[in-house]
Amino acid sequence: MADHRDEAPEGTRTYALRRLPLTDGGMNLHDVVRTVPLEVPVAIEFGGIGYAVMMATPIDLPDFIAGFAISEGLASLDEIETPAIVMHGGGWIARMPIPARSTERVAQRARTRLSESGCGLCGMDSIAAVLAPLPPLTARPGGDAAAVAHALASLGERQTLGRASGATHIAALCLADGRIVMAREDVGRHNALDKLIGAAAAADLGFADHFVLMSSRCSQELVEKCVRAGIPALVTISAPTSFAVDRAREAGLTLLCLARRDSALVANDPLGLFAP
Repeated sequence: MADHRDEAPEGTRTYALRRLPLTDGGMNLHDVVRTVPLEVPVAIEFGGIGYAVMMATPIDLPDFIAGFAISEGLASLDEIETPAIVMHGGGWIARMPIPARSTERVAQRARTRLSESGCGLCGMDSIAAVLAPLPPLTARPGGDAAAVAHALASLGERQTLGRASGATHIAALCLADGRIVMAREDVGRHNALDKLIGAAAAADLGFADHFVLMSSRCSQELVEKCVRAGIPALVTISAPTSFAVDRAREAGLTLLCLARRDSALVANDPLGLFAP
């Protein structure tokens, strides 16, 4: 069916579809217009070496590439260079220089991985690689119960793609009082976090006295990306996995999950920020 590109916000497309009622035997089909997020392949090259192919929403791609390099441990915040990004066929190619110290690591781990909206374990070659120790967190988190509640209440205002499509995740960087400094959206939760990390690097924002709020479950990949980027606290709207909790406790990441209007689960609170 025809689509209506001019009506769609950036990063989305609208389609003419039909809604099928399931309570009347499907007798009353009716036309609807539905906005869906774009999802395209983004091939990433570091130092001239093909590193990954990710499925992502093609907005804020410079932030995504920079944040991906940081969360993969290939570059620090002050080592990020502007990536070259070009459209190619039905997707995008992004190329970014990396520090010389990471070239051999990229060569060793080079792989082309087609992931479903950001797979954090694709390409890992051993259990030992998955369980490798994380770098120590040095930044102190900010926030308390009131700050988390404030951030949750205002998160919807930042979900441009989410409101339009109902199919994207958001990652938001929050001050200690719960005000949202910046936010990024994507079809993949890992991609949204990478975009946020990259945007913070571009704006020269540190993560001390901040926390990140995400509209997703808490997986081990999100925990590890936060730790590698130096983010000291993570709050997610949905539940955590066991591995995520274990990794957060190993690394000293403050972690709250199932954060709703009236409560949240404190999975790890190494500094006692949420102690009674």
